[in-house]
Amino acid sequence: MSDLPLRSARSRRFTLGLPRGVRAVGPAGDRTVLVLRSDGGEDPVTHLWRLGPDGELVRLVDARDLGGATDADLPPEERDRRERLREQAGGITDVSVDRAGRVAAFALGGRLHLLDLATGATRSPDLGVTVFDPRTSPDGRHVALHHDDGVSVVDTGPAPTLRRLLAEDGVAWGRAEFAAAEEMGRPRGMWWSPDGDRLVVARVDEREVRRARLADPSRPEQPARELAYPFAGTPDADVALAVVDVTTGARTDVDLGAAGDDAHYVARVSWETGPLLVGVQPRDQTALHVLTVGDDGVGRSSRRIVGAPWVELVAGAPALLGDAHGGALLTVEDVGEGEGSRRALCRDGEAVTPPGTQVRDVLAVLRPAEDAGPDGVATVLVAASTDDPTSVTTLEVVLPVGDGAVGVRDLHARPGLHRTIAVGGPDGRPEVLVHHRADLAHDHPRVEVERTGTVTVVPAVPAPTGVEVRVRPLRLGPLDLRAVLLLPADAAEADPGTLPVVLDPYGGPHAQRVLAARAAHVGSQWLADHGVAVLVVDGRGTPGRGPAFEHAVRGDLAGPAVADQLAALDAAARLEPRLDLGRVGVRGWSYGGTLAALLALRHPDRIRAAVVGAPVTDWTLYDTHYTERYLGHPDVDPEAYRRSSVLDREGRLVAPGRPGPEGWPELLVVHGLADDNVLAAHSLRLTEALLAAGIPFRFLPLTAATHMAGDPVVAARLLEVQTAFLLEALGVASAT
Repeated sequence: MSDLPLRSARSRRFTLGLPRGVRAVGPAGDRTVLVLRSDGGEDPVTHLWRLGPDGELVRLVDARDLGGATDADLPPEERDRRERLREQAGGITDVSVDRAGRVAAFALGGRLHLLDLATGATRSPDLGVTVFDPRTSPDGRHVALHHDDGVSVVDTGPAPTLRRLLAEDGVAWGRAEFAAAEEMGRPRGMWWSPDGDRLVVARVDEREVRRARLADPSRPEQPARELAYPFAGTPDADVALAVVDVTTGARTDVDLGAAGDDAHYVARVSWETGPLLVGVQPRDQTALHVLTVGDDGVGRSSRRIVGAPWVELVAGAPALLGDAHGGALLTVEDVGEGEGSRRALCRDGEAVTPPGTQVRDVLAVLRPAEDAGPDGVATVLVAASTDDPTSVTTLEVVLPVGDGAVGVRDLHARPGLHRTIAVGGPDGRPEVLVHHRADLAHDHPRVEVERTGTVTVVPAVPAPTGVEVRVRPLRLGPLDLRAVLLLPADAAEADPGTLPVVLDPYGGPHAQRVLAARAAHVGSQWLADHGVAVLVVDGRGTPGRGPAFEHAVRGDLAGPAVADQLAALDAAARLEPRLDLGRVGVRGWSYGGTLAALLALRHPDRIRAAVVGAPVTDWTLYDTHYTERYLGHPDVDPEAYRRSSVLDREGRLVAPGRPGPEGWPELLVVHGLADDNVLAAHSLRLTEALLAAGIPFRFLPLTAATHMAGDPVVAARLLEVQTAFLLEALGVASAT
């Protein structure tokens, strides 16, 4: 085999050496562009840089100089944050900067570091505590940070001192609970007021949440780690908010009573302009209730978005437009019915993005100054898909002050993944734009900075993939399923019906595998080059095609996904006669691992081999916010859980199929024993059920591995083992 597995693992799937976290900070007309990047394609230590006007990167902070070359001293909260964000790099992975672009704060190894952006001087005050998630106030006078389950503030003056603001036995202040960080896209637990005088902080009480215990069997002398894990149908964390004055320490508890039962989840918190904005959800997620909170701490209902069967949480929304726009509320809502429904950007409930557009994220809200006058506008940048769900573009939505017409412009209008963030001038129009681009023509994503019409490419030093990716886009079956087919380099010599097929899906909600970006298909192409055809299909439930397509998995996370993979396989074979439907394998991880198990065990006559990686096998063992969104409460609809699971609550296989003439498929089950997202219990129970049913399998436990196989050697060997297993099971000669 080639060295791609090790190069891919060392480069974190070829993401190291690429610029990230690129943004412009500082006052209008004098912006500084900051960049996070490592020194090379296999260097995992991220440093902080400034992008010069000539396009050169100037190193501001070398993480190694501050002891940030290893992650040995990370506090548990930081390890959890990185796991929730699937962060694989080390060093400086996040920086918080004040509004004027003078003070930057970040943590390395649990220690606070303060950078003066004007002089380049870095201070590392000895606070005597292990800190997590430092947040610089907008005025640059303070840094808030979480430590020892509480929140303190540090003055950024000549002699930084630590002042405790919030602490309470038995609860945590200032961090996100598991469900918020893993499922809601809310990784933080504290937010500054626009003036920097106050801080709104989440109070997280997990005393009623069930515990999962994670142990490393290879190190029996070490104690097990206890994790507050909200299994479906069990208690969630009790989350409340409080506003604290950072000067006096006075605390005002936020009253969310106006939301009633909607206030089960605190899903969104924003305080960028005007009053504090809070978005809450009921447990069944059929609504997003937006409240504005006054100085008295009382939340007042601004808008209640109702969804059927659920309301999708979208990054960057809700948001307020500011005083110049009368405090109008921006939301993202599902508009229309059935196949014609769409996800739209709305201003005070009225859609402002055009039909046929599916909004994915709100990337930037550029507000005019209060004295901008009638020529001032608000510019909103949204990530969206139009007629091609495999591509993502950025729409610039211009909202004039008053009754003028809304303007919408596609900033890219080309296939690929194109996302743009920006900062604006006092008139609300973009001043500096940062374009993130990936497409089928380039091996790696690129980042460009646009200022006054001049575009500068941010230097990158990624590792070369060494793989020639040959993507054949397909649209398959009556549902027009998006797919890509990747064939080996010598496929032209193959006779009809001689190429084994490997299905390579994720196939579930919230994630796509079929994307118009070459970097997304490197691993699939490498597998194909071993002598198989690789088919990647996005079925019902995956994003980009509108609410109706996503909602099709409500009450059944198994049936539609399995049916779509098999229908796409048959349709692809009609288009490509070289595919051998008698030799079909499947590999997947996480939900993809669940789908691999479902395909192999419910349709053993169709599947000859399956790599089942970190699967959810019983949805009652997964978390509340994700699982109940699609399947409801397990006590209310237990049948939805049964038909969606590989195993029932008694640990027996659900609806196993009848094997074909060659017997049951070959199964390779893989799971990290330290996985705190999909617990290893899922795979352990699966192996028990397979043993009881007399179904042969192989089990590969990864000691000390989480949901990500972070160790490069382990990740590389894992890819080699999976590939060799599939090739052998499908009778491909290169397995030797």
